[in-house]
Amino acid sequence: MSLDPVDLLVIGAGPAGMSAAVQARHHGLSVLVLDEQASPGGQIYRNVLESDARRLDVLGADYLAGRALAQDFLCCGAQVVSGASVWWVGDDKQVHYLVDGQAHVAQARSLLIAAGAFERPMPIPGWTLPGVMTAGAGQILLKSAALLPTGPVVLAGCGPLLYLLAVQYLRAGIELAALVDTSRLRDGVRAWRTLPGALRGWRDLLKGVSLLARLKRAGVRHYRGARALRIEGDDQARALTFEHGGVRQRIACALILLHQGVVPNTQISWALRLEHRWSAAQLCWSAERDAWGETSQPGVFIAGDGGAIGGALAAQLQGRLAAMRVADQLQRLGVGALACYAAPLQKVLRQRLAARPFIDALYRPLEECRMPADEVTLCRCEEVSAGDVRRYVDLGCQGPNQTKAFGRCGMGPCQGRLCGLSVTEVIAERRQVPPQQVGYYRIRPPIKPITLGQLATESVPQRSRESA
Repeated sequence: MSLDPVDLLVIGAGPAGMSAAVQARHHGLSVLVLDEQASPGGQIYRNVLESDARRLDVLGADYLAGRALAQDFLCCGAQVVSGASVWWVGDDKQVHYLVDGQAHVAQARSLLIAAGAFERPMPIPGWTLPGVMTAGAGQILLKSAALLPTGPVVLAGCGPLLYLLAVQYLRAGIELAALVDTSRLRDGVRAWRTLPGALRGWRDLLKGVSLLARLKRAGVRHYRGARALRIEGDDQARALTFEHGGVRQRIACALILLHQGVVPNTQISWALRLEHRWSAAQLCWSAERDAWGETSQPGVFIAGDGGAIGGALAAQLQGRLAAMRVADQLQRLGVGALACYAAPLQKVLRQRLAARPFIDALYRPLEECRMPADEVTLCRCEEVSAGDVRRYVDLGCQGPNQTKAFGRCGMGPCQGRLCGLSVTEVIAERRQVPPQQVGYYRIRPPIKPITLGQLATESVPQRSRESA
């Protein structure tokens, strides 16, 4: 592939990436979009163009709304590379990626990271047993292959996705053994203080209320304020046990789906050494950005849930705003045009994000589900327990990156995606310092696995260095 730079290179074809590409093409920019999936949509609109009427009915109107955006995206004139796995991004905005085992390089004048989010791990006793999955994984199977459970399901944890998936399963005729909710009364009291501002985002609040009403009408057992969750089983999940109202409960089930919210995918932003901060509200890392999504590195933008969790509609607006700013920087807009174009979008974006503080407070994950007991595995790849990490701290370990030297924590195939947040919080708890002081893993290449044979297929013409 030629390394003549494109005006805007977008990593990810979810709501933010697709919207950014459409907007950038509207202003005449050359656009290259790299996405791991076979078709556009990201996680929230996954496979939306290939879903049949039955699946669309199960997944609901919010999912169907992504179809028009995906169609506009494919018609906008952007160059789209599907099945592309980005394994490294350089400081010079040079992006290295794999497609069908072949290594490629692309050069950009401006870069938009629209990598989206992934589910926050929920390390509780038994979470590594067969038969235990995340709620997001269950939804991905439904969206991508129309795969549904064959028996009763227990949904456990907190967050709107639990309610959404529960309703989708009900539409599909799946039996729900129970919804075990870790949200507590004190969370509701804390959230209530943010309600006046959240009312500007009343549509999102109304969606949540309607989901809960649907579950209540269906007679789903809903345990609120559950704690001390534990999954029983030797070679397979057999039951979920928990405390509710001072009584130990046990629900026999072979399929248990866990969820306690989603967090930004910051692997690329950490690899670029961008400035990050620990969000006390969302209990995760987020890259520092300005109002346009531009980060501490000029010309590098982040839009959507990869920056901070805000949902699909907010992501679309952020993608459009970032593309407008890039067009302005490349002098494709007239004088004063940026402010004129952006003002109405920024107003709607504020409305879309208004309910976020309420949601963050209401569905705050329990400490015991983020910083578990010593015997619980934190790093699944290298089988490192929470107790191991605490012992590393006692021996002098100061941060997640040092846990690699102490016991290979974070050195597995996922490169810390599954354990990173929990390791940061466990170390902070043990050291009695804020998570910001502890930091995160130092992400190095490759971000995604690549073989030496695949790496050898990559060629970088010397002229690309000059054009960069």
